Formats: sequence, C-alpha cells, structure tokens
Amino acid sequence: MKLLLLGCTGFIGKELIPKLINSGHELTIITRQNQSTLNPKLKNKNIHLLNLDPSSIFSWEDINLLNAVKESEGIINLAGESIADKRWNTKQCKKIRNSRVLTTQYLIKKINQLPKPPRLLINGSAIGFYGTSENLEFNEDSLQGNDFLANVCKEWEQAAFEKPQKTRLIILRIGIVLEKDGGALGKMLPIFRAGLGGPIGDGRQWMTWIHRADICEIINQAILNQSWKGTINAVAPNPVLMSKFSETLGKSLNRPSLLSVPGPILKLLLGDGAKIVLEGQKVMSKKLKKLGFNFTYPDLSSAIDSITK
Repeated sequence: MKLLLLGCTGFIGKELIPKLINSGHELTIITRQNQSTLNPKLKNKNIHLLNLDPSSIFSWEDINLLNAVKESEGIINLAGESIADKRWNTKQCKKIRNSRVLTTQYLIKKINQLPKPPRLLINGSAIGFYGTSENLEFNEDSLQGNDFLANVCKEWEQAAFEKPQKTRLIILRIGIVLEKDGGALGKMLPIFRAGLGGPIGDGRQWMTWIHRADICEIINQAILNQSWKGTINAVAPNPVLMSKFSETLGKSLNRPSLLSVPGPILKLLLGDGAKIVLEGQKVMSKKLKKLGFNFTYPDLSSAIDSITK
C-alpha cells in the first residue's frame, strides 16, 4: 500500500517505519527534520521524504505534498509537538495544540477535495483525552476530561472525524510508550542505572503504558484489518501505579528505587505540564480486547525486562 506518514520520524517512527517497509509498503514521509539529520535507515528506495512542516498552511501549497496526498492509499498521522520536553507556557501550549489540530485540519481539507480519497486514515490521539484521576477507570466509552490536554485531544479527534465517508478512520488514544531510546523511560533509565531512581510525586498516580513494539503492531493490524475502525485506546492491559512502575524498573536493573522526585520540583521544571506525570489516569482498552489483539508485552515486568536486559 502507498502510505503517507506525518509525525512518524520520532520515537514511535524509529520502529514503525522499518516494520512498514518490511511489510512491503511504499512510504512518503513528511518531516520537519532536516534530511541530513534523519536516520540513515530512512534512505530506502521505498521511502520518499518531504522536508515540510505540516502544521503550516503554506506547506499544503507544496505540489509534492499535494501529489503525495492524492496518490496515497492510506495515511498515518501522528504529528504533534512533544508534550513533556519543555516547560508549558502560552507559546508552548500553542505549539502543542497547533501541531496536532492544525496539521489534521489541513490534511482533512485536502483529502476531502480529492475525487478518490485514501481508503484509510490512522490518526493519533492520547489518553490525555480522559483527563486525570487517581480513582476512576476509563475506557473508550468514557467521557472527555476538562483540562488543557483533554481539550486538545477533543479538537484533534474532531478534525479527523471530518474525513470523507469512504475513508476508514482509526483514532488511537496512545498511552505512555516504553522503549530505551526515547520517551519517558528513555529519560528515566540513566537515573535508575545510577541508583538515583524512584517514584515521581507520591507514587499513587496511575501509569497507563504500552511497549513500542505493541503500538507499532496495533498500527500494522489497523492497516490490514477492515474491521478495525473508530476510537481505540492503544494501551497495555495492565496499567500500574507509579510506585509499582519504579519498583519494577529498579528490580529489573538491580538498583534501588527509593529516591522519589518531589512534585514541586517537577512543577518547577514543567509548569502545568507536570500534571500529566503527577496525576495520571488508569485507562483500559475494551476495543483491543474485543478485536482479539495479542500483546507481545501485556505486563510491565516483561516489557521492562525486554528493554533493560
């Protein structure tokens, strides 16, 4: 299948792109990164790179991008500014929103203009849709939360739902993705290996996670199976408390996990963005269970051991 990829040269894309190529797909990748800094593995005859910013309306006047949209049979849109890399302020919050919402709006506008739209759109979202809670359990039927990220996710998803009727849509509300070369775990590993790790905040907040190999396989299955459609929580079946996450990581590394990171310190570093880590949410996936998806890493111990061993 000819696939157009947006926002897929980051952490998830490191594993997703080789998987899609090995499955025989032809990829056109839209990336803000300079091609000279991209992974050399992306230099493949079945990969076409376009160095554009999809959140800029001017990029959508580029003839190469318009042709890529026109020729695509399926689109994977995971575009979005990193949520936890920088302190939240007005400027950063605008980037977080626009990189997701505007990119999706511009994309949908273009595919709605096509006489033959793509058969498939896989659009990113996040479990931040549900807001945060120490006590509630969320699934695909749960209501939207009422904080900044929940509202961003709502706008992001609403934009995708404006797709053409003939385009099969899957929205993936993705949990915390685990692997050693990026994401939350990538930042935590050096600290834990030095014996300085521990729970963040009071440790009572939920961590809803998924191994990167499993999120990539979910995307692969979504491409292959016509029965996959609608909103899916892309999360492992066994979320854990932060205290358990730290204990499991420390045990796998044979290191103590006693030194907690105080909430006020995190708030100083991340501003309002600290809320994501300090409060968390417990999210389950009724959809993946119904679809019969088989996780390679259904529990945290197997996921962490695969990463650290």
